[in-house]
Amino acid sequence: MKRINKLLIIMFMLLFAITEVFASGGNRTGTGGAAQLLIPVGARGIAMGGSNIAAISGVDALYWNPAGVARMNSSFDAMFSHMNYIADIGVEYGAISAKLEGLGVFSLSIKSISVDEIAITTTQNPDGTGATYKPSFITAGISFSKALTDNIAIGVTGNLVSETLGDVSASGFALDIGVLYNNLASVNGLSFGVAIKNLGPQMQFEGSGLVYQLDSDNLNRPPGLYRAEAAPFELPSRFEIGFSYVPTFDEYNEVVLAGNYINNNFSSDEYKVGAEYGYNNRFFVRGGYVFAPQADDENFIYGFTAGAGISYPVSGLDLKIDYAYRDVEYFDANHIFQVGIGF
Repeated sequence: MKRINKLLIIMFMLLFAITEVFASGGNRTGTGGAAQLLIPVGARGIAMGGSNIAAISGVDALYWNPAGVARMNSSFDAMFSHMNYIADIGVEYGAISAKLEGLGVFSLSIKSISVDEIAITTTQNPDGTGATYKPSFITAGISFSKALTDNIAIGVTGNLVSETLGDVSASGFALDIGVLYNNLASVNGLSFGVAIKNLGPQMQFEGSGLVYQLDSDNLNRPPGLYRAEAAPFELPSRFEIGFSYVPTFDEYNEVVLAGNYINNNFSSDEYKVGAEYGYNNRFFVRGGYVFAPQADDENFIYGFTAGAGISYPVSGLDLKIDYAYRDVEYFDANHIFQVGIGF
């Protein structure tokens, strides 16, 4: 037990020390890249406004706080979701988690962002050459989560990030670290969560699309090929801390209250609040709200969220169907559909 306490103290010291990296994030707005890492997944978390860093478990927790995966009730969990994102962009996500007794929980996840074909234009053909290209954005992750005690869990995710735009591409690695503490201060139902997301080295675009042919009019030399060097960019790192509370009512009714604070490295800080009502652990209604007091109205387009879900046993499987709605300024609202199974 003493070794676990020392480990926790070290981890919390590291987590809070890293927050110095995120100071004055609003002053760096727009200077980061790999924004696909910030697109949320999971209908339950989105419906609660993303406030559930301390109030989520199972495979659903992978994106929000990998430590929560260790709290899965089944031996195997899987989920698949689709989001109608802004500007006709689709987000597909799939993840599986498997519990290995005595070791912990291992998980695999993949997120793909689908964008319609884009016309290729040049200085000579500003209206298009007739050719098109299709951007590709993929994040594939592997995670390990473990419950150290009945109340304390940790989790780590390593994500491979890939972006392709025509004839240029970039790849990188991002690390997520999470800690979850249930029954904080011996208060039954009170949980505390901390997560640091998207830590990793800079990414840089490379490829034949950065090679140009230049002609020399004044020098006696033939045309030559020159390669432009794209500027490297940092990942959109963020630090999250949150609490949740589940008051005791009866065996049929349950309410989850949650709230998060998010310190973004490349945008204004955010505050998220949310709630979930569950009846007989079968039917759920959720709602949430996201606000960023220091952000300009035109730079922060999200706010109200809502959703519902059902969980029902079918042939020995725990089948879950969830839906989430996220209001978006200037664009059509986001709609998220999710199916999950566990056994």
